[in-house]
Parts: sequence; structure tokens; C-alpha cells
Amino acid sequence: MHVDLNGFSLHYEDCGTGAPLLLIHGFPLSAAIWREQTAALAGKVRVITPDLRGFGSSEAPQGACTMSTYADDMIALLDHLGLERAAVCGMSMGGYVLLNLLERYPARVSGACFMVTKAAADDAEGRARRLLLADEVLQSGAAVAATAFSKMLFAPETAANRPELVAEVLEIMMAAQPAGLASGLLAMRERADYSKRMDICTVPALVIGGEEDLAIPPEESRKLAAALPGSLLRMIPGAGHMVMMEQPAEVNRVLMEFLSRL
Repeated sequence: MHVDLNGFSLHYEDCGTGAPLLLIHGFPLSAAIWREQTAALAGKVRVITPDLRGFGSSEAPQGACTMSTYADDMIALLDHLGLERAAVCGMSMGGYVLLNLLERYPARVSGACFMVTKAAADDAEGRARRLLLADEVLQSGAAVAATAFSKMLFAPETAANRPELVAEVLEIMMAAQPAGLASGLLAMRERADYSKRMDICTVPALVIGGEEDLAIPPEESRKLAAALPGSLLRMIPGAGHMVMMEQPAEVNRVLMEFLSRL
């Protein structure tokens, strides 16, 4: 489905009934990464999976984006769907969007799941890499970002034994629009540092990490959970950054365990 909001056309899927769960994908991906969650959870909760601006089937951004831009889009989508509140799960960059939502729209979030993400901002070296990659993407296309990120998305065993999954995710990344990729990179480069500000989260929280994550080290998930008093921490064995696709049954179990407590 598509909806025009905030000056662009956003693509999303809305499946199931019950308490709403908004799943926000990471960079440079799309809502397609949530297929296993949608299939398993839509019979128990209402699963909403949008493509962020410039990713998947959503329209490319006109001009620069920030985490506030993406967060505003998510709120506009909830408004369009007539939803006052939703549990929100943000994966990687989606987690940065979730942090922005918790800071600016706390009343709209009923529960917060941080999946393979972190609270800290980029250091100077990371910021420089983001800027360089954004320039390269605009000059040469999505393949630049897809190549750069494909090396760090999977646990070694997944990469070796599940070539069809690696190929599927590569196809998802290649479908992203260069303007969307560049905007996402610059938005991540300029994102706020929440590492000492996790008191913005006043709702029940879950942290899901991958024990073999090469993109967001497992220690980041543990630090995030430690900064969230009363949060649940679930580290998934045999999973890298694509934990929701590598170990879907365990991720789905953990998500439902959390949602049942809200």
C-alpha cells in the first residue's frame, strides 16, 4: 500500500489485527526484511512495516533527511492508520529512529524494542566514512553501499551455508535509491548521541542483539540494555546483523514474549 504524507509517497504493509507493532528497518534495507515476522506474528498482533524514504518502494527524498524526518514520517503513518500508540521495534538505523521517537513523541510509543542497534553517535572516523560513502553512492549507485554493507551483515555460518539468503538481502539493498541511501548515510552521520540520555525511554524495553554481529558488536547491545533499567536483553546465538532473517523463530518468540507483557 502507498500513502501520500509529509510531501512524499510512503509504501507500507499492514497485516493482522490486535495490538499494533511498528517494525522499522535498518540501512540500506527495506521492509522486506520483516517477512518472517509478518508471517508469524500477524495472527497475534497487527504488524505494520513501512519502507523509509528512498528505500524499498517508498519515494526518494527531496533534499536532506534527519532522524527527525524519518520519525515524523512514522508518526504521520500512525496518524493515517488512526493509531494513538504502537509498540515500535527499530533495527539498526531503525533503532536510531526509535530513539528520536522516544525523545520527541514519547506518548506515541507503548513499548520499545531495540534490535541490533546502539545509543551512541558516530565518532569522527565513522562520520568521515559516512560522508565518503554518501558521495560514492550518488556518483556510482546503490551497488557501492550494497557491497560495503554485505560483508558485515551475516554471521560467518550464515554467509557460508545460506547463499540464497545472502542473495536475497543483496537484492533488497540494490533496490534502494541512491538519493535515499545518501540521505540515510548523512542522517546517521548527524544523529544525536543518546548514550547518556536513555532516561528518554519510559516504556517497557527489549534489546535484541546478535551474538555474531559484525556491524553492531554484541557489546553495544549489552551496554544499551544496561542503560535501560528494567529492560529485557536477549542475545541470539548463531545470528549476525540480519538476526530477524537468520534466526527468525527465536526472534519471533522473543518479540511475542515482550509484547505479551505490554
